[in-house]
Amino acid sequence: MGDVKGFLKVKREPAPYRPVCERVKDFNEVTVLRKDEKSREQSSRCMDCGVPFCHWGCPLGNYIPEWNDLIFRGQWKKAIDVLSATNNLPEITGRICPALCEFACVLGINDDPVTIREDELDIIEYAFKQGWIKPNPPKKRTGKKIAVIGSGPAGLACADQLNKAGHNVTVFERDDKAGGILRYGIPNFKLDKAVLDRRIKIWKKEGIVFKMSVDVGEGYKVSKLKKDFDAIVLAGGSRVPRDLKIPGRELYGIHFAMDYLVQSNKRLAGENIHFSKLIDAKNKKVVVIGGGDTGADCVGTAHRQGASCVVQIELLPQPPECRTKDFPWPKYPMLLKTSTSHQEGGDRHWSVSTKKFTGGDGRVQKLSCVKVEIGRDDKGCMMIKDVPGSGFEIEADLVILALGFMHPEKGLISGLGVELDPRGNVKTDEHYLASVKDVFAAGDMRRGQSLIVWAISEGRRAAHSIDKYLMGSTRLPVL
Repeated sequence: MGDVKGFLKVKREPAPYRPVCERVKDFNEVTVLRKDEKSREQSSRCMDCGVPFCHWGCPLGNYIPEWNDLIFRGQWKKAIDVLSATNNLPEITGRICPALCEFACVLGINDDPVTIREDELDIIEYAFKQGWIKPNPPKKRTGKKIAVIGSGPAGLACADQLNKAGHNVTVFERDDKAGGILRYGIPNFKLDKAVLDRRIKIWKKEGIVFKMSVDVGEGYKVSKLKKDFDAIVLAGGSRVPRDLKIPGRELYGIHFAMDYLVQSNKRLAGENIHFSKLIDAKNKKVVVIGGGDTGADCVGTAHRQGASCVVQIELLPQPPECRTKDFPWPKYPMLLKTSTSHQEGGDRHWSVSTKKFTGGDGRVQKLSCVKVEIGRDDKGCMMIKDVPGSGFEIEADLVILALGFMHPEKGLISGLGVELDPRGNVKTDEHYLASVKDVFAAGDMRRGQSLIVWAISEGRRAAHSIDKYLMGSTRLPVL
């Protein structure tokens, strides 16, 4: 490393955020990019580890110590080359990845880990600023045609890799713009959609064809898909939300998180929503059920829409702030996460079970809840018990269900006749090949609801297998 004692001289300093009083008034990104000199200073904290476990923690196997060293030395051009070797969307992961690598950082054993995610973002944004990220279409085409169904992170990464191999790639998306959950499920204050458009514009110039507003299996028949393409990649994500089927669920004002976030993003993009379908938190008492990242995104969106108050409740107990023996280094720990949305206001409550919704005139007005205790039975299985006498109510005009997702939608996969696993995901072999000839699957549609970095990894791995399947060999990396 450039400075072997850097971690002793410099303390961790993450990228700054815009002031709360300013950022809650708009949907612009909350993170402020660091100065180049600050990036070099922070990268100096990366140690000369005997075994850099950040590689192990990252599903992409990013060359983290290598590009940290290059940042420190000011060799930004080499740094972007190394970063791009393993990541098709570093400008996205640098913004919204939960940074599994940082929790596996060796320095994190007895100090704060390296700011790996911010370092990654600094590299790619520096490269764009210098004009180094340019279209680079393949010099030769194989003549093979591949359809990628779904334009989320798995589909985009897979399409990029297959295009690099010289195949003719067409990405199908039923929405009117590409990006999947990146465009419609992630709020603009975390990911400005101009960042996504910038990358897609490059891919189009490199030869990837994007067909928007095409619902494969409905408007575009499965028979035509099989006839027109040599291989099909299912990358439609896990889009069936987990519901909360309790009394009062039918009341107006109770919505799934993704419906809320998608509509918010479409409104910001200029789409007009009929007032009868509008989901807006302005002047409303908002309750978000679910304590994960999606729930936090709903909290931040509600703040910006002018909610009168926001409450987030979670069934599980409050996580610890530090590692416990259940999650020793370098495992990714279950820790209390306070996002930028939580910093902006609202209340959070743990160990809360919602028993019913009540209302008037068909609209939700209250949640009836109880406190719960989590335990284990004789077999070690989790048991959730209501605490006697702990019942209480929460007033609400708008309830958002952020309870995760169950499995992919069944339309297209039923039409193709692919086999599913016990959880309802597309079943594949170790080469991402489904039970139907020439059909592959990647991302959440195959592994279930997961993280963006896993989706990109899935897309890259699937592309490696598809190229080898079609050509007999491949030069694409496994990761």
